Amino acid sequence: IGCGHRMLKIYTCLFQVDMKSTRHGGETVAEVLKAHGVRFLFTLPGGHISPILVACEKLGIRVVDTRHEATAVFAADAVARLSGTVGVAVTTAGPGVTNTVTAMKNAQMAESPVLLIGGSAARLQKGRGALQDIDQLSLFKPLCKFCASVNSVREIAPVLRKAIAIAQCDTPGPVFVEFPLDILYPYHLVEREVFKNFTSKSLLGKIVNWYLRSYIGNLFAGAWEMQDLSPLPVNLPKASKGQVQQCVELISRAKKPVIILGSQVTLPPTPVKILRDTLEELGIPCFLGGMARGMLGKNSPLHIRQNRRDALKEADVVILAGTVCDFRLSFGGILSKRSKIIAVNRNREQLLKNAYVLWKPTVAIQGDAACFLVSLCQALKGYSCPQDWVTGLKEVDRIKEKANREKAEKPTEQHLNPLKLLHHLDNLLPEDSLLIADGGDFVASAAYIVKPRGPLTWLDPGAFGTLGVGGGFALGAKLCRPDSEVWIIYGDGSLGFSIMEFDTFVRHKTPVIALVGNDACWSQISREQVPMLGSNVACGLDYIDYHVVAKGLGGKGFLLNRENEDQTEELIRTAQSECRQGHPVLLNVLIGKTDFREGSIAV
Repeated sequence: IGCGHRMLKIYTCLFQVDMKSTRHGGETVAEVLKAHGVRFLFTLPGGHISPILVACEKLGIRVVDTRHEATAVFAADAVARLSGTVGVAVTTAGPGVTNTVTAMKNAQMAESPVLLIGGSAARLQKGRGALQDIDQLSLFKPLCKFCASVNSVREIAPVLRKAIAIAQCDTPGPVFVEFPLDILYPYHLVEREVFKNFTSKSLLGKIVNWYLRSYIGNLFAGAWEMQDLSPLPVNLPKASKGQVQQCVELISRAKKPVIILGSQVTLPPTPVKILRDTLEELGIPCFLGGMARGMLGKNSPLHIRQNRRDALKEADVVILAGTVCDFRLSFGGILSKRSKIIAVNRNREQLLKNAYVLWKPTVAIQGDAACFLVSLCQALKGYSCPQDWVTGLKEVDRIKEKANREKAEKPTEQHLNPLKLLHHLDNLLPEDSLLIADGGDFVASAAYIVKPRGPLTWLDPGAFGTLGVGGGFALGAKLCRPDSEVWIIYGDGSLGFSIMEFDTFVRHKTPVIALVGNDACWSQISREQVPMLGSNVACGLDYIDYHVVAKGLGGKGFLLNRENEDQTEELIRTAQSECRQGHPVLLNVLIGKTDFREGSIAV
C-alpha cells in the first residue's frame, strides 16, 4: 500500500493533477464550442449537464432552453442549415437523450451537421444502477456519423474537435458525444462524491482507497494543460475535371435539359448567392426541392413549379444535383429511359439509390453538387439553353397556376377554402420572410402556392417526413435571422407536437407567426384510408381553440373562420404587426375540404 501511495504521488506530479483547482470540464466544452463559432446552444436542463450550460453562458454562447429535447435538436438542425456551421443541442442523461432520437434521425436523413452532447452517469457508476444510466452509445451509433464517450477531462477538446469536423465532412450529419457526470464537475466535488460513503480503514479499504485515488487522478491528469481548440479541416468530395468535361459535352448537345436541385446544393462551401448566379447564367430550367426551394427567388423564369413528371418525360438531359432517386422521384421511375442522366451527390449510397433498377446514370459523380454546377458553368462559357424549351415549360406552369387560383375561389362546404387562404398569405409575405413547413395535407398544398422569397428561406423536415419540427425549426431560424419574418405553416395535427414552444418563444423573445390550417383531421391519412378501407378511425380531431392556447402561453392568438373571412388579409397584417412588436402569434384558421390534392399518397 505504501508503494502504491508513492506511485500515486509520482503519477500526480507527472500529469499535473491540480487538486485545488475550481475549474471544471464544462468550461472546456464551452471553450471548444466558442472556438468553433457556436453562437447558440439548445437544451432542456438537467443536473448531468449543468456545468456545460453555465460555462457556455459565461462565454457569451446563448443558451436557449426548450420544452422538449426533440425541439432542442430541431432548433440546432435549423441553425446548422441556415448558418453553414454545426448546430448544437445539449440534453441530460437517459430520457433526456432518448427523447432526441427522432430528431437525430431526421437530421441524419436531412444531412444536417448537428452535435448532440449528452450527459451520462459517472464512469465509476456505469452499470451499477445509477440514475438514468443506459447504454446511450449503442442507441445512437446507427443514427450518427460519430459517437464517443469522453473518458477524462483532457480528452474533452480532442474528442469534440473531431466530432465537429466529422459532422461537416463529406456528407454532413449528426454526431453524439457523451459526457459522464464526473468529467464535468470540479475535482473537489468529484472527490467528495466518490468518497462520501467510504470509511473503511482495513487492508481492503486501503486498497480500495488507492484505487479510487488513482481513478480520480486519471480523470483530472493534465486537465488544464494548454490544448489546441481550433476547428479541424473539413474534407469535401469534388468532381474531377474529366467528369466535368464529360458533362459539358452532354449539356452542349442538349435541346431539352433540366436540373433538379436538392438540399445538398445549399451546403458550404459555395455561397447560395453564387449558386443562384450560376444557375441564372446556365439558363437551364430548374425544379427545386427541400432546402433548395427559393433558390431562384419568387418569380424566376427558370424556376418550374408544376408538371415535373411531364417535363422529365420530354427532357433529353437531366442533372440530379444533390437529388436522390427515392420516393420523391418514384424511385427513379419518373425519369425517362431516353434521357441522359447526370447524378451528383456527396454520398455514394444516395448517388446510386435504385440505380440500374428503374433508372441508369449516364455519369455518376460523388462530389459536392454546388461546386460541380459552378465548374460546369465555367466550362460552358457561351452555352445557351434553347429558349423555346424554357418558355414552353413556363407557359405550362402559368396555366397550372391559373387553374389553382380558380380552385381557390370555389367555396368549400364549410369553413374557408385553404387554397384561397394560402394565396392571401403569399400576397402579403415580405421579401425577408422565412417559411417553416410542419404538416401534411395543408403544408403540401402550401408548397404549391406559397413562394419562398429567396435562397435558404424554406425549411422542411426532409426525406424522413417528420412531424413536430415546427417549433424547433422556427426557434433556430429566428435566432439566425432576427430581422426576418418567420412563419410556421402548421397542420392542426402537427401543431400538437410543439405548441408548448410558444412558451419558449415568449421567454426567449423570439417572435414568430404560426398559421394553422385547422380541419379537425389528419387529412393526408384520411384521404386514402376512408375510400380504401371505409373508416376514418384515428384520423378525426376537433376544431380546437389553438389560438387560446397561444394566449395562455403568453403569445397572441386569433381565430379566422367563415364569419370573419372578409378580414383575412387584415388579420394577417395584424399578426405581422404584433410580431414586429415582439409577440409570437398564432392564427387558427378553420378550413374546409377541397379536391386539390386528390390522388396524392401518404406512404
